[in-house]
Amino acid sequence: MSVAIIDYGAGNIQSLRFALERLGITATLTDQVDEIQQADRVIFPGVGEARSAMTKLQASGLDKLIPTLTQPVLGICLGMQLMCAHTEEGDTIGLGIFDTQVRRFDNQLKVPHMGWNTSKHHTSGLFDGIANECYFYMVHSFYAQMCDDTIAFMEYGLAFSTALQKDNFYGVQFHPEKSSKAGAKLLQNFLKL
Repeated sequence: MSVAIIDYGAGNIQSLRFALERLGITATLTDQVDEIQQADRVIFPGVGEARSAMTKLQASGLDKLIPTLTQPVLGICLGMQLMCAHTEEGDTIGLGIFDTQVRRFDNQLKVPHMGWNTSKHHTSGLFDGIANECYFYMVHSFYAQMCDDTIAFMEYGLAFSTALQKDNFYGVQFHPEKSSKAGAKLLQNFLKL
């Protein structure tokens, strides 16, 4: 199985690669359109700031490519947020895959929202074999609002989406590559979709 990790200069790539290697997968880090299109699975990672990340995607044409992909695609953290319609971070227009807005947590809350937190999920192939309300590792100051595409959520001041799904597109706010057994299982499930 070929797995492409989208390379656009934003992401915690090494831990993701190590997590995939533990599952027997050697992923290709690439910004090449043909390699991404031909991969069996695509992962859209992200750690960083939304506006500069989107500028990099636009410069390489990846902003046009990603929404057209037909294989399973997994956005992680900022990757998931950029798949949404809009984010308040840098007043950035997203890829519009998920019809929801990304907002900054209320100023009364400590940000970034960081550490191990429980997530509640609906039945979904992505969460097969993962106990409901299990712990995932989070580091974020912005959140995707609840919407029709929400398949998992948690509460921090309010309920927000921790996982989204629409057609072949999936997104998780948490970092599965840093989320121990539950995260490894989620990545394994993604590879089996």
